[in-house]
Amino acid sequence: MKNKRVEYQDWGLIDYKEAWDKQENLFSASVQLKTQLRNKQLAVAAGQEPEDDILTPNYLVFCEHPHVYTLGKSGKADHLLLDEAGLKEKNAVYYPINRGGDITYHGPGQLVAYPILDLDNFFTDIHLYLRTLEEAVINTLAHYGITAGRYPGYTGVWLDADNEHARKICAMGVRCSRWVTMHGLALNVNANLDYFKNIVPCGIEDKAVASLNQELGRDVDLNEVKKILKQEISVLFGMEIFG
Repeated sequence: MKNKRVEYQDWGLIDYKEAWDKQENLFSASVQLKTQLRNKQLAVAAGQEPEDDILTPNYLVFCEHPHVYTLGKSGKADHLLLDEAGLKEKNAVYYPINRGGDITYHGPGQLVAYPILDLDNFFTDIHLYLRTLEEAVINTLAHYGITAGRYPGYTGVWLDADNEHARKICAMGVRCSRWVTMHGLALNVNANLDYFKNIVPCGIEDKAVASLNQELGRDVDLNEVKKILKQEISVLFGMEIFG
């Protein structure tokens, strides 16, 4: 039985390490529950009486972080262009973490989404998962008259991806184990893009970054963006979001 109900949680502005720990707790509990489910299936196959169905939970978390740089498993440490003193001067911190991808920046005015989903409840295809998240962001930006798309060979969402003005407005990096996901995407809404000058964003040296407020020439209501993105994710995944 598939559980397409998804609990929405808004963690507000939260320290990155605190949010990472909270993610890990939800993620680990889902993976452990899937182990119980697998053991139950083996027991039924061996002729034991089936018990009540075990349904794995799903979560969609939105938040913002204070200034932080995170480096994925495939990234290079020298893509951070600041030393300890430089980080302190920028009031930023740095964490090597367990998602895919290279280095990125999170900060106030950036909408971070952490889907902690059991993909067995939806579809077991990590490529499709990433493309679906991208599509949700592309559709969200379209609400503001912004035409966005993909850049061949890279994850995330881009503007003017077909010409020399290509710039990235949404970065992505995920972890998946036993088809349970964590980490996710970061959409620049009212972000301070100067902080991206201190890294080689996502390991890409020759492309710029963008933010929705910069493109529109005005600040954007972050809660409005949350509402739109949540709806787009819900529709594309066929979710029933509550909370």
